[in-house]
Amino acid sequence: MLSLQFLVTAFVVVIAPGTGVIYTLAMGLGQGPRAALWAALGCTFGIVPHLAAATLGLAAVLHTSAVLFNVVKFAGVSYLLFLAWQAIRSGGALAVTAERQAQPGFVIARRGALINILNPKLSVFFLALLPPFLSGNAATATMEMALLGGVFMAMTFGVFVIYGLFAAKARDLLLSSERVMTWLNRSFAAIFVALAGRLAMERA
Repeated sequence: MLSLQFLVTAFVVVIAPGTGVIYTLAMGLGQGPRAALWAALGCTFGIVPHLAAATLGLAAVLHTSAVLFNVVKFAGVSYLLFLAWQAIRSGGALAVTAERQAQPGFVIARRGALINILNPKLSVFFLALLPPFLSGNAATATMEMALLGGVFMAMTFGVFVIYGLFAAKARDLLLSSERVMTWLNRSFAAIFVALAGRLAMERA
């Protein structure tokens, strides 16, 4: 069940830069360490519905229902495009500026949670990732899925915090130039657009 193989597999998955990592980096650069922590927390809790769906078998329903999958998928695409706009718009919620924006932690966390909640591939991903590491005992399968999911979430939070705090540390160095700030905002916007395009191409 909880094996070295699972820990290595989960770590490789978590450390790979994805939408949540990009969002956490943007928050760390734009608003400092506190915002990075809230972003990491929100992205982590955004995993909960997908783990629950995989544990309860709802991920299989999502996987077989093209309509439901596409509804969630295009909601996610729209949200990522909205984040791209927020990154490039002057005064936007994700814009990196020399002056720190004082956004409430709950708002930052909610935004991060929605990034993962509106990605239907996560449910299917956990449905494929976790079962191979179960003991095979049907009586304890749910508990084992919950344990593996909890370990995955803890690892996600830890890695995202490291990413976010690193970005916060680099803030003063990178934001000394107006040109660098403009480049960062355009880059984050472009990445969110690219991620939206990739999500739009996903199939159930």
